[in-house]
Amino acid sequence: MREIVLDTETTGFKPEQGDRIVEIGAVELWNHVATGKTYHQYINPERSMPKEAFEVHGLGDEFLRDKPVFKDIAQDFLDFVQDSKMVIHNASFDMKFLNAELGWVNKPTLPMHQAIDTLAMARTKFPGSPATLDALCRRFNIDNSSRTLHGALLDSEILAEVYLELIGGKQPDFGLSLMSAQNNAEGGASGWKTYQRPTKLQSRLTQQEKQAHDEFVQKLGDEAVWNRLAKN
Repeated sequence: MREIVLDTETTGFKPEQGDRIVEIGAVELWNHVATGKTYHQYINPERSMPKEAFEVHGLGDEFLRDKPVFKDIAQDFLDFVQDSKMVIHNASFDMKFLNAELGWVNKPTLPMHQAIDTLAMARTKFPGSPATLDALCRRFNIDNSSRTLHGALLDSEILAEVYLELIGGKQPDFGLSLMSAQNNAEGGASGWKTYQRPTKLQSRLTQQEKQAHDEFVQKLGDEAVWNRLAKN
């Protein structure tokens, strides 16, 4: 299964008001493993860079002046993506810009169902907790120390690690594969047994998250299931 982890940098937030893409970065995964194949392109937005956007990604007018315009790289980008699922943090933002740029140069747009939104995944998995890329790096102990400014390729590489953690770690199918192998060796599922870890995993909850949870449980009253479980 091929997936593309993707990020963009832009001049602002609204393509309908003239904002443009200035950088695309993407990494290829095959069966949830990075292949080492990447796509990276700086793009001349054909407009000046607002100060606020420059402070985010550091891509200025002088640097982008000699870069290709989007129409010159559009087909290469589509050839890289193909029909693979695209893993994007806050997918609606990037897809809005990509499809605006593709539409302006009369190229086929990308259907929203082709995108996997890791922001939505994180909010579902950790409700009420921060879900920025930096916050998820802290939660999963992923090194993002080189991320002093936003950069599309670097952010894609970091997001790939975050995505693999969100779906269950770098070998999300390992547990199922192990169970299957055990069942085949023993002639069925009845022989398979669970086991207890010799060392308990360290909690990934921050103190702030634990405090927020405790306050939430207190509001539920004495009969809350969390209180009953805590007594067992």
